[in-house]
Amino acid sequence: QVQLVESGGGLVQAGGSLRLSCAASVRTSSKLAMGWFRQAPGKEREFVAAISWSGSRTYYADSVKGRFTVSRDNAKITVYLQMNSLKPEDTAVYYCNAGYDYSGNYDPRDYWGQGTQVTVSS
Repeated sequence: QVQLVESGGGLVQAGGSLRLSCAASVRTSSKLAMGWFRQAPGKEREFVAAISWSGSRTYYADSVKGRFTVSRDNAKITVYLQMNSLKPEDTAVYYCNAGYDYSGNYDPRDYWGQGTQVTVSS
C-alpha cells in the first residue's frame, strides 16, 4: 500500500518560485521511484519530473528543464519539486506519483496523491 500526500502549492507571480513536497507512506524495501505530473484545466495529465530511488537519476519534461529540480530525502521518504522562473503556463494541479525507473525511463504506477494547486499570475 502506497499513500502520497502533497503540499506546498499556492499562488505566485510569474518569475517566482515554489517548492512542492510529497510525503510517502511506503515500505522502504519497495525502492520506488517518484514522479510529478500536472493537469491544467481542459488538458490531459502530463509528466513533469521524476527521480530514481537512489536519487542518481532524474527525468524532466522539456518544458521544465532548467527551471524545475526534483530531489528526495529517503530518510523522510519525501520527494520535492523546486520550481523556479514560474510561468503562467505552469498553472495546474500538481500530482505526486510512485513508480519505477527502467532503462532510463520513468514507469509510473497507479499510486497518486490528492494533488496541490499551483497558480502563476502574469
